[in-house]
Amino acid sequence: MSNVVLSVKNLSMSYLAARGRVRAVNNVSFDLHAGETLAIIGESGCGKSSLNLTLIRQLPTSAKIESGQLLYTKRDGQQLDILQLSKKGLQKFLWSEISMVFQGALNALNPVIRISDMVYDTGKAHGLSKAESRKQALDLFEKVRLDPMRVFRAYPHELSGGMRQRVLLALALLLRPQVVIMDEPTTAVDILTQRSILEVLKELRRELNFSILFISHDLAIAAEIADTIATMYAGEIVEIGPVYEVFYHPRHAYTLSLLDAAPRLSVGAEELHSIPGSPPDLIEPPAGCKFHERCRLATDICAHTVPPIEIFNGNHRVSCHHHQIVRKEREEVIQS
Repeated sequence: MSNVVLSVKNLSMSYLAARGRVRAVNNVSFDLHAGETLAIIGESGCGKSSLNLTLIRQLPTSAKIESGQLLYTKRDGQQLDILQLSKKGLQKFLWSEISMVFQGALNALNPVIRISDMVYDTGKAHGLSKAESRKQALDLFEKVRLDPMRVFRAYPHELSGGMRQRVLLALALLLRPQVVIMDEPTTAVDILTQRSILEVLKELRRELNFSILFISHDLAIAAEIADTIATMYAGEIVEIGPVYEVFYHPRHAYTLSLLDAAPRLSVGAEELHSIPGSPPDLIEPPAGCKFHERCRLATDICAHTVPPIEIFNGNHRVSCHHHQIVRKEREEVIQS
């Protein structure tokens, strides 16, 4: 995973609301490498989906990208800034280089046209003939464990939730992009369908060698599929590192709180530890660490001083004043 495919640098985005601007994405930076799966975790409202839509520039008119760079490296080595693409250039870029599997397949698919028409429309927009689009789609439907011809001729309502989700995945891979963004792809399906989708996704990644930006609030799924984990809170990435490091040796109090809130089957029945309070107001965010009002480890410095970014073991980046206490507490939980 040495080659960086997508480099996000100091990205900030806000929405215009009646009271002011909502800072949904604030100074976010990370690198996505070739063949890597990066999972972004966090509770609802932390900015995960807003970040996704910013990366592909599909924001509503009330949104404004305030700063940053989105540097993408094509297979031939050419680098471009997604934020500088023209409307025509962006249309050509999306799905051929970066595609997205949206949350809620029934909402993402057009209910009044057949799957085949969606395939043809996508191919036509990028210069593929009907024959080429059909061949690619049928091959991908088979790879995602669907009956190719049945699905190709079907309307979305004729398919189950799991089938629709796999159709979205196949459509996202139709033009063989380097990066696939997946926004909560297993939220609306049962646990057995989740398992099937994850297995298909792993097989496709091995075969087609694309990178994945996986958005989820489900820590178990993120732990299973990801190489790298990023924790997002109040529009900021507060911790990012290899999956083993983040889950077994977390260094941010919010990451620790998310892990403590997840049920553990190994210890039997126990009381769940919820995170007190609510996410902060992103129009007038609190000073210092944005998590301090909900953090049981917070001290005076947390309320007044933004924690600096510190790097551990070369690639584990965190912004927390009490990272040593966090790591110690997590290790004690694991040992118990």
